Amino acid sequence: MNQIVITSEAADAGQRLDAFLGARAEGISRSRAKTLIEEGAVTVGGAVETNPRAPVKKGLVYAVNMPPPVPAMPEAEAIPLEILFEDAHLVILNKAAGMAVHPAPGSQTGTLVNALLHHCQGQLSGIGGVERPGIVHRLDKLTSGVMVAAKTESAHTGLAALFERHDIDRVYRAVTRGAPRPLSGTIEAAIARSESDRKKMSVHRNPDSPAARHAVTHYKAVETFGYKDRATRLPAAALLECRLETGRTHQIRVHMAHSGAPLIGDPVYGRQAGIMAWKAPGSEARYDKALAAARAFSRQALHAAVLGFVHPITGETLRYEAPLPEDMTGLIAALRKLPVD
Repeated sequence: MNQIVITSEAADAGQRLDAFLGARAEGISRSRAKTLIEEGAVTVGGAVETNPRAPVKKGLVYAVNMPPPVPAMPEAEAIPLEILFEDAHLVILNKAAGMAVHPAPGSQTGTLVNALLHHCQGQLSGIGGVERPGIVHRLDKLTSGVMVAAKTESAHTGLAALFERHDIDRVYRAVTRGAPRPLSGTIEAAIARSESDRKKMSVHRNPDSPAARHAVTHYKAVETFGYKDRATRLPAAALLECRLETGRTHQIRVHMAHSGAPLIGDPVYGRQAGIMAWKAPGSEARYDKALAAARAFSRQALHAAVLGFVHPITGETLRYEAPLPEDMTGLIAALRKLPVD
């Protein structure tokens, strides 16, 4: 059993015990400290203290007895992972579309957590006292791309702080039906759970509502494809680069649908009827191929392309990029054949 020992100073006096340990004990969050105190794992001057609100006194020795991590409930599974970076604290990987991040009712196996439990076997020091990888952000099951997970509690706490401060560089690529207007800009629209369908998110009419979460997406069109019609010259589809200032559930999918340019293939926020494109004389075969590719795309066309941040333990600047997966490159190749003249 590991023990963390801290001697309180004059500046610490009067603080709540859980807040004091959360600030002074390396790698322990305040909530984790509260749990440890309540479990009897903390002593003050050699005596067990179980009250998280107990005031800290100057010059006393506070000891935290860290229990060994208990086995995680999900089972470890030997699922291949594309690892981009790994050290003793973190693992950065390229998640495949179709892989859920967490086990859920009806889907207890085949998830990223199951795969990481196998990949990191013997390397996990315990997140919240449980032998599991620390997931501080997630990608939807049908979204591909770069993710990071923590192996240690201190790395998990540091990553969580980075995401809380939005001190993370996150770049996504998305293919949309139509294109937002203008072709580059910022969407600032609060997001809340839909009142009509609790499984969906939506832009909230009242951004000051307690249910609404502030959400900001910066975007620009990297490439446009075809036209909706010859007169308006509005794109039939677009490849966007999106940068998240905030990280709300389904943020890019909701913001793009709200802008009138839903992601191709999105089963929740965009019709799967494909695209509306002008068919020039003699372009029938190219038109049909592009339309078929859009209609057949079986997931939201969204990929987390870049993840960059300062390593919470070593201070090293990390930035990793995952190329577009084959299904998205195939979709883009078909859309490029749409007539533009």
